[in-house]
Formats: sequence, C-alpha cells, structure tokens
Amino acid sequence: MALELPRPKYISFDIIGTLIYFEMRKTVEPIVADRLSADDLEAFFDMFSFVRYDEILEYRPYDEVLERSYRRVCERFGLEVADADVAAIQRDVMTWGAHPDVAEPLAKMAEHFPLVALSNADNRHLDAFIPRLGAPFHAVFTAEQTGAYKPRIQAFDYMLDQLDARPEDFLHISSHQHYDHIPMEKLGFTNKVFFDRGYDPDLPYYGAVRVTSLDEVNRALGIA
Repeated sequence: MALELPRPKYISFDIIGTLIYFEMRKTVEPIVADRLSADDLEAFFDMFSFVRYDEILEYRPYDEVLERSYRRVCERFGLEVADADVAAIQRDVMTWGAHPDVAEPLAKMAEHFPLVALSNADNRHLDAFIPRLGAPFHAVFTAEQTGAYKPRIQAFDYMLDQLDARPEDFLHISSHQHYDHIPMEKLGFTNKVFFDRGYDPDLPYYGAVRVTSLDEVNRALGIA
C-alpha cells in the first residue's frame, strides 16, 4: 500500500543532519584517531554525540556547545585538547553543505507548501546553510532566536507563536527522533516523518513515518 500523508499548512524541517550533511566526524577523527584504539574511537564518537545532547539542554551559543562537548568527551578519554583543534571544529561546521538528495525534491515541495526551518544552531549557521539547500524557506527559526535547543519545549512553542499556528498545521521532517519527534509527539504534532539517515533508530511508538528520501514524502503528499 502506497504511503499517504495528510497535507499540512506548513512543512517544517530539522536542518543539520536532515538536510545539511552532518560531517562532524570528518574533522574530529583525524585529530583523535592516532590517540585511540579502534574500539575506543567508536566509543568516543558515541559519547561525543551524547554529550552534545546533554549540552544543548541549556542554551548557549552553538560554538560553545561544540567546544564544551569536545572538551568533555576528550577529558573522559584522557585526551589533551588544543585550542586550535576546537577552532578547526567550529570553523568546519560553517562549510557543511546539503545532502546530494535534497535540492530537487525540496524545490518541488516548496512549490506547494511553505517551508519552515527549526534548527539547533545559531543565526550565522542558518544564514550559511539555507542558501545551500536550493529552495525558498517561508521562515527560519534558530536556537539563537528561540533561546532554547530542541528537545526543549520552548523551541517548538516559539515556532508556533511566530507563525500563529497549531501543531496540527505542520508536517515535520527530521532525521533526529530524540531531538524532534519524541518531544513533538508529547506536544501534539501528529504529522511527522522520520527521514532515516542512520543517526537514530526507528521509534514508531512516537508516531513518525519512516522514509529514506524526500521523494517518498512528495509522492505521499501527491506532488511527485
């Protein structure tokens, strides 16, 4: 049976990871790889991801989140941290581009629905990222604007307030279940898509429909 999705008033997106290719490992691995065993290297990146999640539960600028997370995980693994390495990580984030499967289906989507970004980054990051996606966005909301990172309720409430909208007005697409779909399920966002890029496990209990491409979403919305 073909996938069908309710047609929303807005289509909202997580940006980093979902549409922008999350390339943190490309920068960090060369810095630490020769100081860790193969098993410890995988454990390092698992912990680095978890510590970043811990750090965003209190708002501070995204560069500070990255620095604090990197220093914390290095301390756990007994690694010294050079200021130049922190700066390189922060600088590299600004160079990230869109996943190669994004531009065409996203542009088609934008012909039919207003697109909204709700991102766990600061204004300068989204100022760089959005033009790389190849489609117009109706609204762009950042953690810097909301004063909170997802999964904090404040981030979602800000989007609703700014658009004078309700949860049922949205189709929300994200590759991050823990940041997006779990809190959104509690907040009444019933139209959700889990764009599986391998970051999070599929958690159907929280109501997101799993896809592996934006083309699938367009077909489910009848706009392919």
